[in-house]
Amino acid sequence: MKVLGIGNAIVDVICKVDEDFLNKNKLTKSTMKLVDENEFKNLISNLKIEETVSGGSIANSIVGLAQLGNEVAFIGKINQDKLGISYEEGLKKEKVKYFYSKKKEILPTGTCLILITPDSERTMCTFLGIAGKINENDIDVSAIKKSEITFLEGYLWDEGDPKKALDKAIKNSKKVAMSLSDKFCVDRHKSNFLDLVKNKLDIIFANEQEILSLINAKHFDEAISFGKNLKKLIIITRGEKGSVAIQNGDVTQCDVQKNLNIVDLTGAGDLFAAGFLHGHINNLSIKESLEKGTQMSSRIIQKIGARLS
Repeated sequence: MKVLGIGNAIVDVICKVDEDFLNKNKLTKSTMKLVDENEFKNLISNLKIEETVSGGSIANSIVGLAQLGNEVAFIGKINQDKLGISYEEGLKKEKVKYFYSKKKEILPTGTCLILITPDSERTMCTFLGIAGKINENDIDVSAIKKSEITFLEGYLWDEGDPKKALDKAIKNSKKVAMSLSDKFCVDRHKSNFLDLVKNKLDIIFANEQEILSLINAKHFDEAISFGKNLKKLIIITRGEKGSVAIQNGDVTQCDVQKNLNIVDLTGAGDLFAAGFLHGHINNLSIKESLEKGTQMSSRIIQKIGARLS
């Protein structure tokens, strides 16, 4: 296999809302908030569901890679409930190998409510359910050893069992990539993430806010300097300012595509990572890999949800 992803196995539930809904429910636009089961049920009770998809950040990237014709796999924890069964079926339909044997669990399969406001921004409320309880026993070492790159999800990182699971994956990987996932995630695990970035990862995906938060910087020049000294491959997305890759002191930039009909930013970063990794594993140049990432993210933001087809 080219890439094996390990992340939160989350069923995305996509709904359109107005700004008032966010204000009324004290939600901060464009962020991800963790909620409990009751909060989740209350939020969704009056909403019309547009679409449900087998999601989770890394799973979205892995499906994107599969759709580009790469041999890929995924590990993520689900329950043997209705959502869990549909999650597994959704991945298999996309030709993603799924290395996890579901069983009856106390907690249900994880769910993420994706609220899309009229400006196309998405605000997420995630009930992790069993997804966040991943442990060492869930990591299929033989699958990892057969994969060129293991792609980890920052959202999954938590002290205790999840950390042990990811440590086990890192130890058995040929090459490790990770997405920093979210600024709040970086803020919560800053010292751990910094250690990972400096000492354990080969490829790092971050957006501008995440990387600035990680290194306590105010200006993007500081992120460039950090990347040049890192001696890793670091890819930073900057919204309208395009993207940057830094490797061995070299900085490569790529502009965004113009005049897009943006309807939903869900999955933009995930599909960017898929495009870049597709280039990387198929020996394209860094510039070509950035362009492939840009092409993939440009396509996804012109439709609802995080699936190209």
